[in-house]
Amino acid sequence: MSSVKSGDTVKVHYTGRLDDGTQFDTSSGREPLELTVGSGNIIPGFENSVIGMSPGDTKTVTVPSGEAYGDHRPDMVQTVSRDQIPPEVEVAPGVQLRASNQNGQPFLLTVVDVSDDSVTVDANHPLAGKDLTFDIELVEIV
Repeated sequence: MSSVKSGDTVKVHYTGRLDDGTQFDTSSGREPLELTVGSGNIIPGFENSVIGMSPGDTKTVTVPSGEAYGDHRPDMVQTVSRDQIPPEVEVAPGVQLRASNQNGQPFLLTVVDVSDDSVTVDANHPLAGKDLTFDIELVEIV
């Protein structure tokens, strides 16, 4: 039976959890995730974890934040004046806002704090700074 190597396209089922056991994503109940190993389309720690697996293999891996969404960067948290956000836009902790950088590329901001005159937003990925645990099942090498 063959095993996964870089460049292979594979299908996997997975469940992702945080250190406290909170599930943040799963392919359960959906089609398996299809990815090409080495393409860089998913977090490196997950991609590297399937190398060497054979169809039917299962494993649990913990991916450190540096091989997932990176460390949480305090410089990506900013406080802006409330009047910089349109009044019709809901702002409350946990709400995600869409913004664009100077090149027009969209990105998400998460509201972390709100006062009468300011809003603190975080441009880090919501999973930045977190180690992620995945249960992975290799369904097939395509």
